[in-house]
Amino acid sequence: MKTGDSLPELQLAGISRTTLALYAGASGDHNPMHIDLDVARSGGMDDVFAHGMLSMAYLGRLLTNYVPQERICSYGVRFAAITPLHAKPTCTGTVTKVDDGLAHLDLTVTLADGTVTLRGDAVVAA
Repeated sequence: MKTGDSLPELQLAGISRTTLALYAGASGDHNPMHIDLDVARSGGMDDVFAHGMLSMAYLGRLLTNYVPQERICSYGVRFAAITPLHAKPTCTGTVTKVDDGLAHLDLTVTLADGTVTLRGDAVVAA
């Protein structure tokens, strides 16, 4: 692992209503903005949209595909945009620095139209 290395990209299938319902059940996050079209529309949205924490979980999968979970020292994200229904997120990461046996990573979730929905960082044992 060295500075400039890219993590193997994680391309995801389109976010479906089933995905959102399953995630709501698994996470306990039943916010109706994510699963009820009428509630989403009453809030000014065209349709339901993905939970931000679902995108964080996908980015976590990118990370654990790269290193075993026990090597993750820290992991954090910042939400940047909504992930609409049917969007196909792509998770990417880059090693920005390796120092004292620790690799620092920049992580991103991007939609097909170029919208960045999530930015994150992690530190892993190199």
